Amino acid sequence: MPQAVIAPSILAADFGDLAADAQKVIDLGADTLHVDIMDGHFVPNMSIGAPVVKSLRKHMPKVFLDCHLMVSEPEKWVQDFASAGANMYTFHVEAHANPAALIEKIHAAGMKAGVAVKPGTPVEAVLPFADKADMILIMTVEPGFGGQSFMPSVMPKVKTLREKYPNLDIQVDGGLGLGETIETAATAGANVIVAGTSVFAAPDRKAVISGLRQVVNSKY
Repeated sequence: MPQAVIAPSILAADFGDLAADAQKVIDLGADTLHVDIMDGHFVPNMSIGAPVVKSLRKHMPKVFLDCHLMVSEPEKWVQDFASAGANMYTFHVEAHANPAALIEKIHAAGMKAGVAVKPGTPVEAVLPFADKADMILIMTVEPGFGGQSFMPSVMPKVKTLREKYPNLDIQVDGGLGLGETIETAATAGANVIVAGTSVFAAPDRKAVISGLRQVVNSKY
């Protein structure tokens, strides 16, 4: 199993001082920043877009920006995010009829490609593309809003992917923090951990980041 990657979601950061707040969690040990992009159509909420990614890139030239596109037509925005400086472009399998072609387009634009799966979508939907993608994201909440409760019922998807693809980066996103949720996710085989509120709202962010990493890396 690959090493732990801790990816705080900036959806929970201070948007009035976003670059500085995001840099703090990197300085405290986070590996990447998870950037949630929502269009108000694919999910019932709106967030940020490529201009914010471009601004973050200007302030954080070396930080890995993991962009999660919760949008209806993900093929439209590939070049915009590549130009803005995104490193990972993750789209939802439910939002595109030809995921393999979109993965190729993302790679051609110079980014890594991730494929996300909603809680109600069977893992079989991504199995044909798992060896082409750089990461598979198993949503552990319904996409669209931060602060939701972790859904352990989706863990069999993570376990299936880990058994079939031992070296694959498997991301989980939603309701994760120290305690039962990270233990459950890591035991199933997740290694890329998105944590928003549990990191940004923590009195000791460094302890949360290191604690999440320790649990994941203890599982193998």
